[in-house]
Order: sequence, then structure tokens, then C-alpha cells
Amino acid sequence: MRVLSGTTPSGANLHLGNYFGALRQYVALQEKYESPLFFIADFHSMNSVRAAQERRSYTMNVALDYLAGGVDPDRAILFRQSDVPEVCELGWMLSTVTPMGMLERGHAYKDKVAQGQSADHGLFAYPVLMAADILLYNADLVPVGQDQKQHLEMCRDMAQRFNQTYECEVLRLPEPYILDGVAVVPGTDGRKMSKSYDNTIPMFAGNKQIKKAVMGIVTDSTPVEEPKDTNANVFKLWELFAEGEADREAMFARARAGGLGWGDLKKDLLGRINAYFGEMRERREKFEKRPDEVEDILAEGARKARAIATPVLEAARQAVGVGKP
Repeated sequence: MRVLSGTTPSGANLHLGNYFGALRQYVALQEKYESPLFFIADFHSMNSVRAAQERRSYTMNVALDYLAGGVDPDRAILFRQSDVPEVCELGWMLSTVTPMGMLERGHAYKDKVAQGQSADHGLFAYPVLMAADILLYNADLVPVGQDQKQHLEMCRDMAQRFNQTYECEVLRLPEPYILDGVAVVPGTDGRKMSKSYDNTIPMFAGNKQIKKAVMGIVTDSTPVEEPKDTNANVFKLWELFAEGEADREAMFARARAGGLGWGDLKKDLLGRINAYFGEMRERREKFEKRPDEVEDILAEGARKARAIATPVLEAARQAVGVGKP
């Protein structure tokens, strides 16, 4: 079984939502499946990032975050999307069998345009390139969240249309993969943690930035001496770092008894965040000082990815009748 997932390098460093909602589970996939593929979707970032140097910097940041977070290049294939140019050729092939109506119904496209993003063709056709990302590697399973489920359904539709049009079985239909232990991480304002909402707590930022984010978590005005609501947003974040049920119950008992201030709870949370990510930060700093090594890892990942992609693309080329027979 082949598992594949991608991340768009769009600016902000990875945050707690990225880690508990995805990266932690991706690391676990290395134990369960052979050579899962994780790619950095720099082509996709062109829909929002317009400066070349920014894109290179953001792409390197994702690579550093993944390596620091536990992605092991000896057990997984980590690569840059643009280092496998075959994806664009397959994307074009898929675009010729993709109905406009399918793309016009895309929720993500409508949402981004509503948020003020330019309605370019790249944004409109995003699901086609995303489908090529998946189909090029014969992926069996694709970890998806609710916001990406429609794109995977589109991907399956495109693969079916391609196979039916050219009377072949070249493209494998992927299945959604629901990750175990996924946490929906609230942001500092109570909404889902997202860089779009500017409510994130970064994993690898400086101490001052992380402290500012944690201390800025929205709380009510309940006095210190009064009992605290353990369903409050700050408790949901704190629970991510609780050391077992006994630790959780002890903190909740303090909250219900009164005498626990929101500021004290936030300081406790800050200490746990720093401890949890301390080793990862050290690992990231080491990789950051060795950019050539990171580039070598990405290049080797691209070599392995192309070894998988080339026969799929060649079969597609033969099916549609382009290139040398």
C-alpha cells in the first residue's frame, strides 16, 4: 500500500495544528507503511506566493520542519514537487478530460475567491494538479481532512474519466485515509487553529513569539479564586500536553476547586510546549546549519519519486498516443 501526502509552503512555520493534526501521524505512517511519500507542493504555492526567494525560503522551512518533526528520509520519501516535472504533464492530460462544471463546484476555489484571492486559472485548476500529484505515484491511500475530501473525490473522478476515455486502467483510484489520533486543535481565539485566522502557536518560532501567542489565548474574566471552566479553549490546548490521565485529572481538580488563574495555566502550558518540542527544535537548528544536506535529502527523495512516477507517466503517454510509440 502506498501512502502520499503534500504540504503547500505558503509562508508561516508549522504550528500546533499542523503537528497534532497531521505531522505526528505522518511520522507514525513510517512505521506502518513502506516508504510513504511526502512532498512539498511548491508549484501549488504559486497561487499565493509571488516572490521567488520567498517560495524557496518557505519550501526550505517545510523541509526543516518535517525533518525536525521526525520524518526520516531512510524510511520515507521527502521531496520537492517541482523536482518531479512529470506531474505537470500528467496534470495537462487530466485537464483535457476534466469538465469545467466539476471545477466550478470546488468549495476551496469559491472560499479563496470570497476571501479576496485572485481568481487565476492556477487557483481554479488547483484540483487538477492535485490529482496529478496523487495519480502519478499510484497512491493507494491519501490522508485527508474534511476540507480536502472534495478534492480527492474529484481526483477519483478524473482518474475514472481518463481510464474510460482511453479504454485503459493506467490510473489507480486512491482511497481517503483517516488518520488515527488526529486532534482538532483550537487556535488562540477558539476557532480552528489556522494561519488564515492568524490564531496559531508556532512549533519552532523563537521563545518570545511562542510566549506571546500562548499568553494571548483568549480567556474569560473569571477571578482567580473562582472555579474555572475546563471546557475553555486554553484547557483544550493544555490537554494536548498532559502526561496521562492522572496529570489531566489533577489539573482539572485544581481548576474546579478555584485558585488557579488563567495566567498560571498559560505559563504551565508554555513550559510544556517548550519541553515537548525542545528536542525537535535542536534537530531543526542542526539541519538549518546544513542546508546542503537538506538539499541532498530532497534530491534523493525526488530521484526515488521519479522512479515511481516515470512508468506511470509513460503508460499514460502510450494510452493517449503522444511521444514515441
